[in-house]
Amino acid sequence: MANDSLKIGLLHQYPFAELADERTQSWPLVSSPWQAAGILSMYLLLVHLTPKWMASQKPLQLRLPLFVYNLLMALLNAHICLELFTASRALNYSAKCQPCRVSYDPHELRIASAFWWFYISKILEFADTGFFILRKKWSQLTFLHLYHHSTMFLICWIVVKWIPTGSTFVPALMNSFVHIIMYGYYSLSALGPRLHPYLWWKRYLTRLQLLQFTLGLAWGVQAIASGCQYQPWLSYTGVAYMLSFLFLFGRFYAQKYTQNSDKCIKKYVAKNF
Repeated sequence: MANDSLKIGLLHQYPFAELADERTQSWPLVSSPWQAAGILSMYLLLVHLTPKWMASQKPLQLRLPLFVYNLLMALLNAHICLELFTASRALNYSAKCQPCRVSYDPHELRIASAFWWFYISKILEFADTGFFILRKKWSQLTFLHLYHHSTMFLICWIVVKWIPTGSTFVPALMNSFVHIIMYGYYSLSALGPRLHPYLWWKRYLTRLQLLQFTLGLAWGVQAIASGCQYQPWLSYTGVAYMLSFLFLFGRFYAQKYTQNSDKCIKKYVAKNF
């Protein structure tokens, strides 16, 4: 009777509350959608207000905080990646299709815990925006940046609340691996101009992200085509999400690198011929 009353109460709180995974509901920042909505609202409010305050301030260097932050983020993503890889291997997870099962096996809980840390990492990544604002790097504060950070946070909250184990380990594994390299690059970049000549591979970070989205798209399509019994709505959502990233990151790459290359070639031709 008590359990029935609890379920009825949950139904009146928000949609699909009764379907939430019981293993993660007591974990910090998971149980209530209002917590997630509050965090996202605060982030967007700060994005709206702090540039106005910084307009009258000098840009900050923040070299040491940037180095420490990026290094810690690289290490956190390495932990997430390692946990997802080793625990999924121990459970003999299928990379093509792995249903989410409510199991308290230690390895299943390791995967759920890794997903929780993955979700927390998306909150910590809001600091990327804060650093851009404090350093007055306005060119970095793009729609792509805000869309990426906001939507990834929401999707990760949905995953850790409803489906914290199963097939989502594949895109999470890829994403955490890419972030090891990305935050490793940014930690080195924060050390100053002396290292910049050795960081010529920045453009390949965007290529790596585009490869990640392409693989994520292919993975989602095969899950739909094979009739994988792992939350079909998530597969369709994932495919649409990867398409949006391929478009936005592809446009960013073309604008930043392809057009710049064309300008350099034109300048060289005009100067020498």
